[in-house]
Amino acid sequence: MTIGIGLLGLGTVGAGVAEILANPEGRHPLVAELALRRVAVRNLERPRAAPVAAELLTTQAEAVVDDPAVDIVVEVLGGLEPARSLILRAIAAGKPVVTANKAVIARHGEEIAAAAAAAGVYVLLEAAVGGGIPIIEPLKQSLGANRIERVSGIINGTTNYILSRMAAEGADYGAVLADAQRLGYAEADPAADVEGADAADKIAILTGLAYGGSVPRQAIPTEGIDRLDARDVAYADKLGYVVKLLAVAQRIDSEPDGDKASGDPDALLLDVRVHPTLLPRSHPLAGVNGVFNAILVEGDPVGQVMFYGPGAGAGPTASAVVADILNIAGIRQATLPAGPGGGPVGLDPLLAAGSWRRCRLIDGALTTHRNYVRLRTSDEAGVIGRIGTCFGEAGVSIQSIVQFEAHNEAAEIVVITHEVLEERFRQALDAIAALPEVQGVAACLRTL
Repeated sequence: MTIGIGLLGLGTVGAGVAEILANPEGRHPLVAELALRRVAVRNLERPRAAPVAAELLTTQAEAVVDDPAVDIVVEVLGGLEPARSLILRAIAAGKPVVTANKAVIARHGEEIAAAAAAAGVYVLLEAAVGGGIPIIEPLKQSLGANRIERVSGIINGTTNYILSRMAAEGADYGAVLADAQRLGYAEADPAADVEGADAADKIAILTGLAYGGSVPRQAIPTEGIDRLDARDVAYADKLGYVVKLLAVAQRIDSEPDGDKASGDPDALLLDVRVHPTLLPRSHPLAGVNGVFNAILVEGDPVGQVMFYGPGAGAGPTASAVVADILNIAGIRQATLPAGPGGGPVGLDPLLAAGSWRRCRLIDGALTTHRNYVRLRTSDEAGVIGRIGTCFGEAGVSIQSIVQFEAHNEAAEIVVITHEVLEERFRQALDAIAALPEVQGVAACLRTL
């Protein structure tokens, strides 16, 4: 039985999906039973290499969703609107949805979950995080029996390419970004990548999967690499570290004293964040370079499991989209009773909103981390001692303190701390910044 596919968007990913559907030879037998019925595009006159018949194209996205020949709606438009409205329209029509749209799921996942639950249809989103890396399904199914302690990942290929080049060549951030744009690894407007928003969208989704409850996307502390200085990458290398843009979601088991997060004491407490991080060279994520992504899941009893592969691009992302289509197609062909919207009974576990756990984010001042600090100071006797005294008085233990590039009566001092409460660390920095010998805090990064 042929299954009709409605495709919303024929850009890089949409064209990749169309290519797979047009060439089923050697693939899973179900691919041959998938047929494009309607495709929404912005401009009918634009030249296209994608193997799509002209009569299937329309500029009316709603017509794709409403077409009775379309059984599964695939949304690869990107952005918030009209993608969100079209997903909800498909759900209301009882049609399962496959989406690669991380921004929509990160911000409107609960709304989509409620609609999917009411209609009894699936919404699958493997391509929304990690491109071709299979992480969504393993978190929902293979690792579902585990108590997930921490999910950490390099989940933006653009920033990882830039950081890898900076480390390997000692190159400046701006120069490498320009190369990344020329090569197509970075958008003309790279803000979503380099400022960390893309990674924050993805970790918001992974948090919901790992812990069974959502956190507000806008509340996730997010710092990108756009203000990163090449000298910090170089100093990190001298100290045995590499710098990566890391996205982290971590369970907090014990309620910190003085937690300022209000409202729900029974909710699961989480620390979710995105920021440049110094990783020891021995860390599993430290060797992930170029445009590749990797996600490290730490759970009980499984221990550490890492998922690695290409994180973006037409091929990897289209692969994940078609895998989700096949997942739904297989269910449709099974002998299952119909749900209220004509689709299969049962929901994607991520979207079974009624079963979600209540979660809340910890107050950032009460998190504990190791830190890297670069200070500009006068090159004079006793400066390191006075800096150490400020740290000690605030209760911050120092792992190492090193002076670099002393010249022209100026020096740079790099400090790596042991794990410390963020509140105490900030108190120490305030005291250090007030020292007359300290010209400024030039950089402050997290360290694992």
